[in-house]
Amino acid sequence: MSIRTERVAGEIQKALASPLRSVAEELSAGFISVTEVRLSADLQIARVYLSIFGGKGITPAEVLEQIDKYFMGRVRHHLATSLRLRYTPQLQFFIDDSLDRAQRIEAILDRVRPVDDVHHDDTNEND
Repeated sequence: MSIRTERVAGEIQKALASPLRSVAEELSAGFISVTEVRLSADLQIARVYLSIFGGKGITPAEVLEQIDKYFMGRVRHHLATSLRLRYTPQLQFFIDDSLDRAQRIEAILDRVRPVDDVHHDDTNEND
């Protein structure tokens, strides 16, 4: 990504915080945070990755569906008025599952570590 693309992506990330906070309140979706924004080279498409925590009776997938169906216009309008860009990019929302993947990897490593520790202790006793 170019420096300009990265800078615009950062501005989009900041600008989306407020409208997504409102959406979270309306949907009782807990807390929605924008973890990353990836822009196409021509700045026309923004892939927005969200972390959604603490929703009451609504799954993260349902939150994305509701945003796409009912809140996209409001979110894009807020973005258009907040940023001074020639074109407001099309927004595509995705669940950021990097935290879940990190936790799964950590769990796998925790299962493997005791085996390594036992093996390591056996080799030290022979020295």
